[in-house]
Amino acid sequence: MFDNFATVQFAFSVIVVSLLVLFTNRRYNTSISDIPGPFFASIGDFWHLYHVFKGHTEAATVELHEKHGYFVRVGHEEVSVSHPDGPRAILGAPLRKSKFYRLFALPHVGYNNLMSERDPKRHQKMFRNLASGYAMSHVIKSEPIIDSTINLLEERLDQASHDGTPVELDKWLSYTAFDILGEVTFSRAFGFLKEGIDIRNTVANTYFHAFYIVTMTYLQRVHAVLLGNPIIRWLDITPSDHAFETCVQTVELRKKSGDTRLDMIGQWMLARKNSPEQMTEREILNAATANLGAGGETISATVQALIYYCLKNPQHLTRLRDEIDSADSRGELSSPITYAEAQNLPFLQACIKEALRYHTGVGFGLPREVPPEGLTIGNRNFKHGTILSVNPWAIHRSTACFGPSASVFDPTRWLDPTRAAAMEKYLIPFGLGYNSCPGRNLASLEVNKLSATLVRDWDIRLVEQDREWAFQSLFIAVPWGWPVRMQRRRKNGVKAGST
Repeated sequence: MFDNFATVQFAFSVIVVSLLVLFTNRRYNTSISDIPGPFFASIGDFWHLYHVFKGHTEAATVELHEKHGYFVRVGHEEVSVSHPDGPRAILGAPLRKSKFYRLFALPHVGYNNLMSERDPKRHQKMFRNLASGYAMSHVIKSEPIIDSTINLLEERLDQASHDGTPVELDKWLSYTAFDILGEVTFSRAFGFLKEGIDIRNTVANTYFHAFYIVTMTYLQRVHAVLLGNPIIRWLDITPSDHAFETCVQTVELRKKSGDTRLDMIGQWMLARKNSPEQMTEREILNAATANLGAGGETISATVQALIYYCLKNPQHLTRLRDEIDSADSRGELSSPITYAEAQNLPFLQACIKEALRYHTGVGFGLPREVPPEGLTIGNRNFKHGTILSVNPWAIHRSTACFGPSASVFDPTRWLDPTRAAAMEKYLIPFGLGYNSCPGRNLASLEVNKLSATLVRDWDIRLVEQDREWAFQSLFIAVPWGWPVRMQRRRKNGVKAGST
């Protein structure tokens, strides 16, 4: 018995000493040991995991930079950078992405996509194959089907709000964004608006998918025995959902039918037909599924942010509505409002930029590996192997980039052309460089049309003006919990109550 106790005691001592050596080495035996930051960040991924569970990595990162300055140690080999030169030096350069991105192959490593591909050269090759589907010249051709989806949204909002019942606008905007993604990607809506429900809890389950991904990015050995287990993939029992299954089924049907519709899938199939040696069939499916993982909730979050913060700041809502109503009274706006028409509304454009800045869809740092030759930012040189990350929230809240009112929602900051031009280079809601969001053109189209049309057609009021909304940053910061009351102002371009 005593021998067994002594053995256990010895083993425990070895483990403790080994961990102390490991943690001491991580904290001090590194070129970034002098950079300030939380203690637990310097010895592992504990800081990241803590804030994943707490739900506000974006706020914690902003707070650390306000306390410590441009460079903050957030991992044993990772430094968060908020220096004004950081976005272009880190994201704008062809630096290799860190292993953080491995988990973004959805639903597993066999679905490598633009987000999960870490090598800049391979990424650029993949994007060249897919660029035609994401180009604005192609996306704009989808505007009529987007109009139909917006019309269906407004029908559903009529039904949901007819008796003054509070409306969960966050839910309806998510349904709309996903249905538009389906239509634009493969000419098939997922049916959320048609059914008026979250089919098989697909939208709700994006929370659990996102939580798993951002947790396992810091626990990749655990992931290797769970969903990353080759046996799981071989047995084909990876968890799925309605949107993913619809995507896979539709892509397979299109391959067999030879359908020539030039939606995104059609564009990619045409590109593969013209250059089969440059592109595989799997790349097409991977790109389509990646659209679902990244596109729906980010677009919804941006439209929500614009409406919510305008409701919280009524002077901005009044100015925005006056601008839209004035253009409408001159016969300059359609129903729904077109992308081209929205582009001619300067205060709307200012509100969109401010929404993208103030509540950026991505709330995590975007990490890159320092190359062999090192990297200098400001007066600091970083050695090869260091991970440098840029959190868009830290840049967008930086007074060095956006002035002393950076922590305030104020669309008027974008109205002075000289000031706006100076701030543009720091506005990175879609990332920057080779890994910038490929769907930004579609996002811009949707955000412009949805925001302008909803503000013109509806009187929207918060049920509780003093209540703050809720959101969690699980890479994407998607809000909820801001019920509104809605009343029609315009229907089919006609003022409500007019004959």
